[in-house]
Amino acid sequence: MAAVTETAVGGHDLEIAGLDNLEREFASTSRRRRAWSATWPKFGALALTYLIWQTLVWVEWRPDYVLPPPADVFSRLWADVRTAGLWEAIGITMRRGAWGFLLALIVGGVIGILVARFTVVRSAVGSLITGLQTMPSIAWFPFAILVFKLTESAITFVVVLGAAPSIANGLIHGIDHIPPNLTRAGRILGARGVKAYRHVIVPAALPSVMAGLKQGWAFAWRSLMAGELLVIISGQTSLGQLLQFNREVADAEGLIAIMLVILFIGILLDSLVFGAIERNIRRRRGLLT
Repeated sequence: MAAVTETAVGGHDLEIAGLDNLEREFASTSRRRRAWSATWPKFGALALTYLIWQTLVWVEWRPDYVLPPPADVFSRLWADVRTAGLWEAIGITMRRGAWGFLLALIVGGVIGILVARFTVVRSAVGSLITGLQTMPSIAWFPFAILVFKLTESAITFVVVLGAAPSIANGLIHGIDHIPPNLTRAGRILGARGVKAYRHVIVPAALPSVMAGLKQGWAFAWRSLMAGELLVIISGQTSLGQLLQFNREVADAEGLIAIMLVILFIGILLDSLVFGAIERNIRRRRGLLT
């Protein structure tokens, strides 16, 4: 009888182990499938862009010195990547972008919380925030240069003005759409004041806040590129300055190569930073497996 019981238990353990292995194998296959599903459209879009570009070169839509072939541009890009000058320019641009976005995050976060919390503040500046968000960042540069001259502060000023309204609006809309039952439950459990924002309000508003952050970074990046084209600071070579220099010397290959660098940085930040945070939020909410 004992032998029969041990055999049954052993068979049951083997069955469970087999099911666990099957589940792990299925999860691994599912992850690979999701990774491939997320990757192949990007490669397809790149291949289509390359084909359209090469076709325009073949039909001689513009002369080679204006629209060079993709192979020549990528060859130039590879040569530039192996130089210290390009990496120095990337470092300066990224430092400016990170600093401006950090200030915009602080300013936009404070304004967003004040507008969402106090009705009088919403009445005073609610529409102004949306108006600032729709205003082109480049329109601020004449004023910024007049006030701050050709300095880092002029660029930072416009980057903050470009990004902060989007961050504030994301926070405002996220807080506005929190179900009342959730905040009521938080108060019952003792979440009041700062604790309410930390443990209930901000986590509940995260999807909208994340959308505001992504849009804010997009505006900050665009404002930064416009600023570096207009505000040339001696001794600080940036990506925008390289764009301007290549345009002035009619170096189309170098110009497009720098444009590709700017594009790649934007894609990498979206995929590795904002995309990763978004996936983590969705996974925590049970929207991803």
